[in-house]
Amino acid sequence: MRIENVRETLTIVNADISGSSIKNVGAEGVSFQCCNLAGATFNDINFTGMAISDANLTGIFIDGAQWGGAQFKHIGYGDKNRSEDGHTTAKLPVRIISCNLEDAVVRETNLRGVSIEGCNIEGLTIDGVDIATLLRQHKMALNQ
Repeated sequence: MRIENVRETLTIVNADISGSSIKNVGAEGVSFQCCNLAGATFNDINFTGMAISDANLTGIFIDGAQWGGAQFKHIGYGDKNRSEDGHTTAKLPVRIISCNLEDAVVRETNLRGVSIEGCNIEGLTIDGVDIATLLRQHKMALNQ
């Protein structure tokens, strides 16, 4: 089926549209519920105000996106209502590479085993402690 140059409200239920292509389409307010979008690609897309809940984001890849005001809550490796301890789900590492987190707030988050490498940490504080200053003091103490 081909729909072109038409303004319609579509209701698609219990259908398989695998392999479909959607281009230059206004889709404000579209709702996806109980859908499998595995392997879908989105390019040059405006997701402003988009909400994702109860989703499996394993292996998601986001590149070249703007995220001012983005919020990530209750994200982990399993059920958001259960502790991560004891889950048997494979815990593939999350990678945050070459991203601007300036003025970001990380609160009530499990950072166990996190590695921060080659990052500008000026102004980074943990529970009110300036980490760059702490590292400088530590390095000076090691050199004495």
